[in-house]
Amino acid sequence: MRENISETWLVMITVILATAIFAKVIQVLLRKEYRSKSRLPPGRRGLPLIGDSINWYNAVASSHPPQFVEKMVQSLFGKWAVVSADPIFNRFVMQNENKLFKSSYPKSFRDLVGKDGVITVQGEQQRKLHGIASNMMRLEKLKFHFMNDIQKVMLQTLSNFNNNQVILLQDVCRKVAINLMVNQLLGVSSESQINEMVQLFSDFVDGCLSIPINIQGFAYHTAMKAREKIIGKINKTIEVYRKNGAPMVDNGVLGRLLEEESLPDDAIADFIINLLFAGNETTTKTMLFAVYFLTQCPRAMKQLLDEQDSLKNDSGEEGLTWQDYKAMPFTQCVIDETLRLGGIAIWLMREAKQDIQYQAVHLDENVYNAALSFNPWRWMEPENEEKRNWRTSPFYAPFGGGARFCPGAELARLQIALFLHYFVTTYRWTQIKEDNMSFFPSARLVNGFEIRLTRREEHETN
Repeated sequence: MRENISETWLVMITVILATAIFAKVIQVLLRKEYRSKSRLPPGRRGLPLIGDSINWYNAVASSHPPQFVEKMVQSLFGKWAVVSADPIFNRFVMQNENKLFKSSYPKSFRDLVGKDGVITVQGEQQRKLHGIASNMMRLEKLKFHFMNDIQKVMLQTLSNFNNNQVILLQDVCRKVAINLMVNQLLGVSSESQINEMVQLFSDFVDGCLSIPINIQGFAYHTAMKAREKIIGKINKTIEVYRKNGAPMVDNGVLGRLLEEESLPDDAIADFIINLLFAGNETTTKTMLFAVYFLTQCPRAMKQLLDEQDSLKNDSGEEGLTWQDYKAMPFTQCVIDETLRLGGIAIWLMREAKQDIQYQAVHLDENVYNAALSFNPWRWMEPENEEKRNWRTSPFYAPFGGGARFCPGAELARLQIALFLHYFVTTYRWTQIKEDNMSFFPSARLVNGFEIRLTRREEHETN
């Protein structure tokens, strides 16, 4: 019996040593092969096949993903990858979409957002879909169509909390964002449908960077099932729209898409799910992180509240006007700083179409003084004025750039500003549980930001 045990251990040790030696040999050979083909930037390449993917997952699950970026060159998702934190080079990459570079994402992400989605599609079709999205969210439509709709959703979602009610603000922000996007894109406002979409999109987002194993119990499988249900709801809306034979009241972007564009139904479904995903993630997390940062910075909170209280609507209309929105300079600083520190797009993935020779920007100490600190006043400094232009600046790109610049950027900022207005002017809150940021499987606060709400008039009476 002892001999059998000894032999078993000997075999196991031999296999482990042989595997380790084999892995090291493969690693050396791969390095020699790649070094012989081209000059690569400095940096470690990790283990064979998986590279430094494990370190990457650990980094994005933490509050400080740039710790990983600082290593510069890694192997991710089974492929060699260069991680660039150089602002000029990053802008060069974004400006050369479909020329020198193309969009590239992991399989799980591509499967979920769909082959005809504006996020993943390439070439002429990408330009066409991007143009459609940009047209539907241009400035004039924000002023005259979205402004009132957004405020209705804010009042509907934020007005019913009781004194001393404990909430997870992360869940509330997700519901607000889903309500906004489903209302604007599909013309849906039913409470039960909104609640169902909140859960479906939570499952959907959690699978976007998961291991693509389509078996019960895996995040990818759950996300794909959620995608099927969301696509089913979109197709059902299309069916109802066509059956009616005429534009429906409040039919949203989908109605205009069916009226004005000639796209097949599967492309329309992917197009809508892409806008739902992008709008939901950006808006949800920026609203959440803004309140989180303001809670930690009472001075900024007071200045933002003073600005919101100063808004006077002399037009006789209910709610805020477009002029009110444009009179929120400090609120815009808070939004910019929140996007810089807690932007959900902490990286953009591109694949080089040919060899390129060229001589986490937002958290670079060489670009931003005290980069890890929440400081909305930095955007009032003259030296940051040009840097702040999020449409063209290589130093500040929360909405991407080039041909894939986010078409809903202005809409997202409008939604976030109106959320802050109605939330801070209606409630006071106390944080119950300590929290911290994580960026995996999506940007979030680990404990959901648990707070106790008090209605403002009640708080000030006491």
